Amino acid sequence: MSTRRLRHRTPSAKPLGIGKLAQHQLVLHKIGRDGSAKCDIQETGQAHDIVWGVLFEICTEEGHLLARAEGLGFGYEYKTVRVNSNEGIVIAGSYYATHIDSSLRPFDWYLNFVLKGAEEHGLPNSYLNYLKSCLIVIDPDSERRKRNFSILEDDRAKL
Repeated sequence: MSTRRLRHRTPSAKPLGIGKLAQHQLVLHKIGRDGSAKCDIQETGQAHDIVWGVLFEICTEEGHLLARAEGLGFGYEYKTVRVNSNEGIVIAGSYYATHIDSSLRPFDWYLNFVLKGAEEHGLPNSYLNYLKSCLIVIDPDSERRKRNFSILEDDRAKL
């Protein structure tokens, strides 16, 4: 959800506002390339389950860049969803996990990316608290951990 991080992948990314996706829940169980858990919007069919997020406009020509960065075809697939926004119902594209392992936990830096993006866009406090309550693990690759936390620091300095 971090605008700066998304713009590193797709420079045209423009935030349009927040939205909520009904009958889904955010689950951290997608098997990442680094062996840790990544986000998934899992369909539940339960009206009380809601995933909060950010709607972005991305140029069609950059769609392949995002698909590659997200790992389309390698544990994520694409679907369209109906998102409730301040502008009404929006049809949006999203990724969902196909390779999952519920025993995995996200690395500390990854969950911080998710949390900082949620804070940047003003998602509800209850949702921020949910994100803060997720169990994490410290990335054993100290260089990768340092590199990703430095991106977070750069993002804070430039916002």
